[in-house]
Amino acid sequence: MRQPLREIETMPVPIEFLRGLLGALCVFFAHFLGRSLVRVSQGKQKQSKAVGWGVRTLITGAAILFRHPLDAVAVVVFLLAALATGLGAWDEYRPKREPEDLTKQIFERDDEQK
Repeated sequence: MRQPLREIETMPVPIEFLRGLLGALCVFFAHFLGRSLVRVSQGKQKQSKAVGWGVRTLITGAAILFRHPLDAVAVVVFLLAALATGLGAWDEYRPKREPEDLTKQIFERDDEQK
């Protein structure tokens, strides 16, 4: 016998899991915000990209506080986001090593082998 839809009980939404997922996204977005801020200051990127990462970070941070007070989860996420912003900026500031070109060593020409 089929039950009407209004009588079916649903499983409650795991809000704490969603808050954790939003927290991880907030930290991820904050890292790219730091990288983007450095690129903007160096003139390598438009300011609108940094604004986009900032908006994403703020929205996910605000969503963590939606219907919840400021608790340990929110404080940890905000501290990790601040740390990720700094690490992203540091990662972008430090000098990058040029990738090695190994094609000559891997693919030797036929006339060089003879």
